[in-house]
Amino acid sequence: MIKRFIIAFILLVLVCGGIVGFNLFRDNAMQQFFATMKPPAATVSTTIVKPTNWMPGVEAIGTVSAVRGVDLTVETAGIVKDILFHANQKVEANAVLLQLDDAAERADLDATKAQAALDQTALTRALELQKRGVGSESTLDSARAAASASTSQVNRLQAVLEQKLLTAPFSGTVGIPRIDLGQYLSPGTSVATLQDLETMRADFTVPEQQLPLLKIGQTVRLGVGDGELPFTGTIRGIDPKIDPASRLVTVRAEVANPEGKLTPGQFVQVRVELPEENNVLTVPQTALTSSLYGDFVFVVRPAKPAAANGAAPAAAAKPEEKPATDTAKPAAEAPAAKPEEKPAATAAEPAAEEQKPQLVLAQVFVKPGRRNAGLVEILEGIQPGDEVVTAGQNRLSNGMSVAVDNTIDPTKPANQQAQQ
Repeated sequence: MIKRFIIAFILLVLVCGGIVGFNLFRDNAMQQFFATMKPPAATVSTTIVKPTNWMPGVEAIGTVSAVRGVDLTVETAGIVKDILFHANQKVEANAVLLQLDDAAERADLDATKAQAALDQTALTRALELQKRGVGSESTLDSARAAASASTSQVNRLQAVLEQKLLTAPFSGTVGIPRIDLGQYLSPGTSVATLQDLETMRADFTVPEQQLPLLKIGQTVRLGVGDGELPFTGTIRGIDPKIDPASRLVTVRAEVANPEGKLTPGQFVQVRVELPEENNVLTVPQTALTSSLYGDFVFVVRPAKPAAANGAAPAAAAKPEEKPATDTAKPAAEAPAAKPEEKPAATAAEPAAEEQKPQLVLAQVFVKPGRRNAGLVEILEGIQPGDEVVTAGQNRLSNGMSVAVDNTIDPTKPANQQAQQ
């Protein structure tokens, strides 16, 4: 009974020891495998850093308005008799747009004209009597005053009658009517808007630090927010006073709008073109990564040939061992050893090809500067000729192996790359 117990105990110890030994062997093998395993090279797109011509500028957000634009209002009260325009109609200067009911004013004007004609006749008769010497000076003065008062009354009623008409002060495009037929209008009621869309102006503000860079006549480019700036204008005015609350200065530019693509009240992107600069280092904005420690880029560089240097002495030691074995062999067997050295040399050639330098990443902190048209200026950190990664930085790390594939440029839209 005791022997069976001892045998069973020994078998249990052997089984448990085998299981524990297998687990230790497996864990050690896995550790060695992952320690020596090299991750696959990540595919990245790159660009070569080189000096370029840089077009600096001052960027801002502005508001578009017409050079000539007003809200049309009536000067006197009345009922709308006739609307002589429609929405988006182009009208000429002094064109009649609105007619108010003027029947009472016309009747008063006719009566005043009749009285003025009578007073003018009395003045003429008084002058004739004065020439004959039978008229008095007081009668002539009274007739002259009455004729003058009647004429002034006619002019006043004529002006009142003209106020019943609303005319265009300049040529332009009239907006949607804000009144209806038969509606009673009080003085100052807005009827419609009139805008001259041929020439537009853009008002924008810039920080006071950039004020010395601006001057009258500089070129300004404008866009409606899609990244492009197709409109070109010039600076026409710079406010001589800086707002003490915001520390901003107001600038006004004028731009031609022959096709009517700009609309009053519209927000636009504004860029004031400054003199061109040469030999400026720039990289695509996609190549720059910002972090809590600063801005950096990934530079692709050849890996240090550490593995190749370590393999060279081992390969050189093998030829030194063969002469020692050859000296122990007969002279007849010595020539037979030479053909056996060739396969070793041919086997070493693929190994040498596999050991050629690979490409690795270097994380380089840089000092960025100005930005324009998808590019960012680099003041410090990189040199001309460096190969910088332009896409995929979120999965990269310092010292990582990479493979360069520039068939796709992430800095350009997909439709442009498809056309190429």
